[in-house]
Amino acid sequence: MPSGHTHDRITLWSLPIVTSLSYGLINSTHLTLFVSGGFLFSGLMFGPDLDINSRQFQRWGWFKWLWRPYQTSLNHRSFLSHGPIIGTALRLLYLLTWLGVVIVFGLIIDKLLGLEWSILGFVESLWRSLSLHYQEVIALLVGLELGAMSHSVSDWSSSVYKRFKTKGLSSLLPKIKPQKQRRKSTTRKSTSPKVVPPRSRRTQK
Repeated sequence: MPSGHTHDRITLWSLPIVTSLSYGLINSTHLTLFVSGGFLFSGLMFGPDLDINSRQFQRWGWFKWLWRPYQTSLNHRSFLSHGPIIGTALRLLYLLTWLGVVIVFGLIIDKLLGLEWSILGFVESLWRSLSLHYQEVIALLVGLELGAMSHSVSDWSSSVYKRFKTKGLSSLLPKIKPQKQRRKSTTRKSTSPKVVPPRSRRTQK
């Protein structure tokens, strides 16, 4: 598996390629910035290696404690953290859960102190803004997934190369389990001669 430094270099080297392809496909500068920004953020801070004490985890600084429950709930390199789409979706859902906790806590403070600034109004305005700029949201999500996939693909290719280097071409072929042959049960005929019991003789008077 590549080190954290190697993953960072892969992200930075891949950024110009992702930016060029994005602009060529969508022909939009600001949407390309969202794709590239999402790719860079996912590769450096929001990638699959948040399930361990990695560089991505350390970059969260004071807020890295947010990912402790995430790490204890998942095994490293499991499908839920490194799988396509589901890994990014689960991390987003996890982060949105923490955001929900903050919103509930803010509503309680707002109710107790009677503040003029309402956090519920802030959430409603944020939702309206996201609905109006749905294209930017989609571009950001695509960038996040591309950043995560660059990480997972590099992990997978490194593992395949190591297996090929040690075991050769046979390590790349699917393993076929040999089928167990069933033994035919044969009834053996007894070759020993049959013993006929002697007839009882009658005594003559």
